[in-house]
Amino acid sequence: MRFVIKNKVLIPSNTDVDSIPITHIPSIPQPPQNPNFPYNHDLQHLLTGKQLLLEDIPFPFEEVQTHYENGYITYRKGIEHNGKKSVCSRCGNKDPQRFASYPCSRCGENCLYCRHCIMMGRISNCTPLIGWSGPVPNTHLPSKIKHWQGTLSKGQQEASDHVIEAIQQNDEHLVWAVCGAGKTEVLFAGIEAALAAKKRICIATPRTDVVLELTPRLKAAFPDIQVASLYGGSEDRHQYASLTIATTHQLLRFYQAFDAIILDEVDAFPYTVEESLQYAAIQARKPTSAMIYLTATPNEKWQRECRTGKRPFTTIPARFHRHPLPVPEFVWCGNWQKQLQKNKLPPTVYRWISTRIQQNKQALVFFPHITLMEKALPILHKYASSIEAVHAEDPDRKEKVQRMRSKQTPLLLTTTILERGVTFPNIDVAVVGAEDAIFSESALVQIAGRAGRSKDHPDGVVTYFHYGKTEEMLKARKQIVSMNREGIKRGLLDQ
Repeated sequence: MRFVIKNKVLIPSNTDVDSIPITHIPSIPQPPQNPNFPYNHDLQHLLTGKQLLLEDIPFPFEEVQTHYENGYITYRKGIEHNGKKSVCSRCGNKDPQRFASYPCSRCGENCLYCRHCIMMGRISNCTPLIGWSGPVPNTHLPSKIKHWQGTLSKGQQEASDHVIEAIQQNDEHLVWAVCGAGKTEVLFAGIEAALAAKKRICIATPRTDVVLELTPRLKAAFPDIQVASLYGGSEDRHQYASLTIATTHQLLRFYQAFDAIILDEVDAFPYTVEESLQYAAIQARKPTSAMIYLTATPNEKWQRECRTGKRPFTTIPARFHRHPLPVPEFVWCGNWQKQLQKNKLPPTVYRWISTRIQQNKQALVFFPHITLMEKALPILHKYASSIEAVHAEDPDRKEKVQRMRSKQTPLLLTTTILERGVTFPNIDVAVVGAEDAIFSESALVQIAGRAGRSKDHPDGVVTYFHYGKTEEMLKARKQIVSMNREGIKRGLLDQ
């Protein structure tokens, strides 16, 4: 079958393209592959396992068309229509309010497009998603794949063995590991097994800063393996790699690409609330593939599935340094918001903070809302001018965290932005207003997990200041106590 181009859309040449609207053109069947066609290897590396828009492909359209005609490129409609319902093929959006129309210069019609994933480039009725259907690129496999020489704890080793098995058997598995258990090291043997079997593997996480932290660690562990690091503005976006580290948003560009996906921080925002990101993770998997979930704080549904045997899982209930997790202390502090409005701190909070400053002990103090945190900052400046506050939209966020790391800052006030993904070697942690709805069980467990992470400083004080205990506070403490008990039972703790 021959094909022609109408406004940069591939169409069978025997179609009367002038007599029907472009939005009614049927999906085009895949042409048979010509084994003698001299395909472009750069185009192969760009498109293998991807679903890209035409404008994302830095090759002449005529070259894309020629590869299509010879059976090396796939074409999928960007938006499918099921009766009156429209579905975005890239992000899975079905919400009518997240679609809109515009006068399209390409097809000359009032064209429907998806507003939900517009940040990845506009996908519309006349937009094809382009992929690769030819041979996959050859990847060089070094004689020594993994160069990491560390040793795993007993708990880490058990989880590592299960990760290897799940990847080899194309199964799903949850690794439920306490904060600071060393989840990254648990993955190394599974990644090695996947690469040795010439499988393509992806580690996906909701946040860019985690990608930036993981990339050098993975490159150090696998120095002779091609590693792609994908996030907004990444220079690796056109690179084909056996090992990919990506934000979950970047998975929207992939289609049936990976033999195994390791989904880190599966409980974290925005993955938990964005159905499109969950859809993207499924779309990025090959039909037969493995999925490994990592979290310190699975939601109630997953915890229940673990308890009832419906979800395969492994727990790592203890940190590598074999000391128990700090158990939060509940301290009532009265109507702390009312006192803040009077430019005062509750006496219990004041004593806690002043003690840390006198003892030269660094601390993180969490507040539920930016306005309340900023109200507290000038009050605390009376005690130490070097105390700082940070939140998600703070332009100096990275610099403030670095000053905390270099011990220039004795006390850092923060919102939940620092509840995960940061490690300070020797700190105490407090939550002011732990009863606030923003402090879920997951958030409170993660916050408590900031303390006692270092083997040189395995102890830390965690205090939840509150104006009334909540169910989430009780569940968070119960989960931490339960993990410590399991760690003792399994011989993973020294005390």
